[in-house]
Amino acid sequence: MVQKVVATPEALVWIDKLREQHGPLMFHQSGGCCDGSAPMCYPQGEFRVGDQDVLLGEIGGCPFYIGAAQYEYWKHTQLIIDVVVGRGSGFSVEAPHGVRFLTRSRCFTEEEGQGGV
Repeated sequence: MVQKVVATPEALVWIDKLREQHGPLMFHQSGGCCDGSAPMCYPQGEFRVGDQDVLLGEIGGCPFYIGAAQYEYWKHTQLIIDVVVGRGSGFSVEAPHGVRFLTRSRCFTEEEGQGGV
């Protein structure tokens, strides 16, 4: 079965750097106000996951959650978490480093199907 969320090599390097600084991490992607639907990286336990959040998988050993409403929009795609130069939200731990995580995506092929989480 194809993974619903993966990370680019560059994103994995940043995840490792941030884990060294902050300890265990987790990601959450919502459709909320702060940076739109950008993936947000938090020290594990600093963001409360709710009943409506879906665990998509792990990237770099970190759990990756998405809000249920966003999942409905993205369920036919594989999320590809990348990192780019630029300022993102002040809530995500990479923000002070002048980079931000970014979601790219690709549609699942017919063979891969949409599948459930």
